[in-house]
Amino acid sequence: MTCHREGYVMGHQPRHESCSLSRPVNRRQVLKGIGTLGAALAFGNSSHLAQALSQTGEGSPSSEKGLGQIPRRPLGRTGIQVSALALGGWHLGAVKDEREAMRIVHEAIDAGLTFMDNAWDYNKGRSEEVMGKALKGRRQQAFLMTKVCTHGRDKRIGMRQLEQSLRRLNTDYLDLWQIHEVVCRDDPDLIFAPGGAAEALLEAKQQGKVRFIGFTGHKDPSIHLKMLQQNFPFDTCQIPLNVFDWSFHSFERHVLPELTRRNIAPIAMKTLCGKAEPIKQKILTVEEALRYVLTLPVATIVNGIDSLEHLRENLNIVRRFTPMTPEEMDALRKRVAGHAEDGRFESFKTDAQWTCDRKAIEEQMKV
Repeated sequence: MTCHREGYVMGHQPRHESCSLSRPVNRRQVLKGIGTLGAALAFGNSSHLAQALSQTGEGSPSSEKGLGQIPRRPLGRTGIQVSALALGGWHLGAVKDEREAMRIVHEAIDAGLTFMDNAWDYNKGRSEEVMGKALKGRRQQAFLMTKVCTHGRDKRIGMRQLEQSLRRLNTDYLDLWQIHEVVCRDDPDLIFAPGGAAEALLEAKQQGKVRFIGFTGHKDPSIHLKMLQQNFPFDTCQIPLNVFDWSFHSFERHVLPELTRRNIAPIAMKTLCGKAEPIKQKILTVEEALRYVLTLPVATIVNGIDSLEHLRENLNIVRRFTPMTPEEMDALRKRVAGHAEDGRFESFKTDAQWTCDRKAIEEQMKV
């Protein structure tokens, strides 16, 4: 195993390294190595860092693509390969029949889909619980991500949510832990304040409970850029990417290039605009929507899948994917521009349901 990680001490510039994991090691090695790494990060000790990097490792899904399986892509600088399609946790938890939801997870894994998305608050915890049951006996085949929903609140709440997520997901570690819905103007200030959620991310890594860290949001590119200006060692960043985004408050134009420059893995979401309205109105096809975003430099697309039929359709699209030419991408942008410029299909960028009233958030997000 060769390793290469990025260290960060609050208030200091990060140290850049990367990690390539080629074989599984036992859980005790992971905890020991990451714990040592945490000490190195806290005290800025290069000898501790070298020791940590030599000890830290974890089995990861193979980067080889089996017959009939979906392709895999590098997750930024982590050295990990993940499936180009990810299974969205919100829709999974909304499937009424739990056995059907578990079948979706099992068939996805059998097809080569490794990346599992979730969040602490999805369907009041049911999404994590269902996924935890579905991954029993299959945990090592999945790259498991969930999100912490602090919404401007402190590290203490974040660490409490982490323990709840681990229990629901029936695991003792996460492959990726992201701060969920960074959508308010003051979110970056609160996240990086003393005792804020950023400290929870670092502490969780030090404890060996998470491997990689990131943040998500779908509201305004400028908020993402403010987060990135902190030079915090984020491994991933989840953003809305679809052909309509090009013409309205564009993450593709403003955030994606910065992620690429920093070698932070872009995770795409809202590829069908959340509720697939453009598909229903026959403005474009599912294949056009997915193919457009897969042509961008993204690690994976989080896709909301609520049936085996939808899973199979999307898997087949990804299996036969060929990149669009620049001319094809430009032609598709122009074709939808009349439907895109007012943001009608991207209500997640404008909808008032994502409140920034801190008292309302506290009431809604009681732990």
